[in-house]
Amino acid sequence: MHGYFQQALTVDVSNQSCETEMLSDALLSACMGGKGLGTQLLLDRNPVGVDPFSPDNHLILALGPATDSPIHGSCRHGMFAKSPLTGLYSESYAGGSAAIAMSRAGFDAFLIKGASDHPLWLEISDQGVFFHEADDLWGLDTFETEAVLCKRVAAKSPGILVIGPAGENCVRFAIVKNDGWRVCGRTGMGAVLGSKKIKAVVFHGSRKRPFADAQGLKAYAKEKLALYKDHAVTQAYRNNGTPMMVDILNKAGGFPSRYWSQGSVEQVENINAQSIKDRCQPKPKACRTCFLACGKSVQVQQGRHQGLKLEGPEYETIYAFGGLCMIDQIEEIVYLNDLCDRLGLDTMSAGNLAAFAIEARRRGKIDLEIDYNQPDQIADLLKKIVLRQGVGGLLAEGIRPASEELGLEDLAVHVKGLEPSGYDPRALKGMGLAYAVADRGACHLRTTFYKPELAGLIDPDQIEDKAAMFVDFEDRCTLFDTLIVCRFYRDLYPWEEIGKMMALTTGEDMQKSDLQALAARVTDSARRFNLREGMRRIDDWLPKRLLNEALPDGRRITESDLKRLIDDYYRLRGWLDTGQLQD
Repeated sequence: MHGYFQQALTVDVSNQSCETEMLSDALLSACMGGKGLGTQLLLDRNPVGVDPFSPDNHLILALGPATDSPIHGSCRHGMFAKSPLTGLYSESYAGGSAAIAMSRAGFDAFLIKGASDHPLWLEISDQGVFFHEADDLWGLDTFETEAVLCKRVAAKSPGILVIGPAGENCVRFAIVKNDGWRVCGRTGMGAVLGSKKIKAVVFHGSRKRPFADAQGLKAYAKEKLALYKDHAVTQAYRNNGTPMMVDILNKAGGFPSRYWSQGSVEQVENINAQSIKDRCQPKPKACRTCFLACGKSVQVQQGRHQGLKLEGPEYETIYAFGGLCMIDQIEEIVYLNDLCDRLGLDTMSAGNLAAFAIEARRRGKIDLEIDYNQPDQIADLLKKIVLRQGVGGLLAEGIRPASEELGLEDLAVHVKGLEPSGYDPRALKGMGLAYAVADRGACHLRTTFYKPELAGLIDPDQIEDKAAMFVDFEDRCTLFDTLIVCRFYRDLYPWEEIGKMMALTTGEDMQKSDLQALAARVTDSARRFNLREGMRRIDDWLPKRLLNEALPDGRRITESDLKRLIDDYYRLRGWLDTGQLQD
């Protein structure tokens, strides 16, 4: 089948062995690559009810038929496992250039299982798999680790995936990094690697993916570049990146702040995209096959962090620290972003937990010197979390067990153990549905439904018929993750373009109905995984605070609103009222 090597590689670190298997045409036609392939392999290989830190929990890296192609936005890889943070389905994606090196090793998926009794780093190429001792790397931060391995690996342009001390210590929201600042951030993939004693995985090779129409792909990419290089969407990302969302959400009253008690901040001019321009000299930074260049290489120009360099901060990091923790200077957010990157922490979970800890301290539940707009106190807490010291050890387990232990379940904001992103569902009701039903927990990226609500494509307060548009957005995002293509191209790659990309890469002639059926199969597979791990309809719900407390301006999402949205969504998905699949 075109677009695939039709091979998967299983690496068992327990006995330092590997095995290659063929992927059938039938399997690939049914699920394609990326999320479809990764999810199916996770269903097939993971034992039901396995502990996320068990050697039997597979960490799966999957590529799509668009990987290492000229298609713009295609340089992404996906990671799949049972999440140590939620105990459910886990997926995370990253850009940069690592996906190209992974593809050139000659496989569509890599399955890592087992556990070593001492630190290792893996080298995977088209020449074989090599297990290297990593005792001297254990304890290094992510930047140091990647720098060392860049010197050790003789191959040109290797893809290097690393964890930091947070992953080593199995902090349940630890990340996996590549290309310096590209991150598989959510749901704790770094902790899964850490539990297996794997400090890094390095990929390289020279194999090329066999596309159905290689020349057609080049022509397609050239056409899209000419058409969109100066498009308004491109200019917005290139000039401001994701921090442009700070002003948009703050104005809309949906910028979560003061640990979910407010929808806006007064200090917005100190933490928005313009503040980065004025004080951090941002320069556009793009992934390998991208012209949007949403990333920003910054350098702090003044103050106590003068000279600090970073790629970022992204909107979600600004929301987590600038909104939830009320940090009112962009330089301090850059500082906390850099600390999380070095230690290997997800900035979204870290910011949510820091703000939760502030409220817990204010309620007398923990003895800790921490408060809003105190970056040094927050930094100290992050270090305690990574080292599992004191209350940091409890917070390292995640928001759900921490809130249960402290008797603060009614305060904690999460869905299935994963904290929401920076879009308050009381202001954007479609995001309430997104958080409630997302397969990996409270997630904005499975649908990016903030886009139509903020752009006026549908009224944020509308309930009637909202689920239909929601499913359309979710299906298209699922296909982006199956190809794999960056969802920031959602305005440039409508349904017909997805069909063209499928045809050029795989040779499959797929109409919109075929693509929708594929997306539905992938969504059902992720659902099937969660159901077998014990998830029920009650878990597809929002936290009490977001349903019981209104925003300061009076806006709210009610239980009846949410129930109607979920009922409509289940019906459109063909699921039972209980949330179970028909089969």
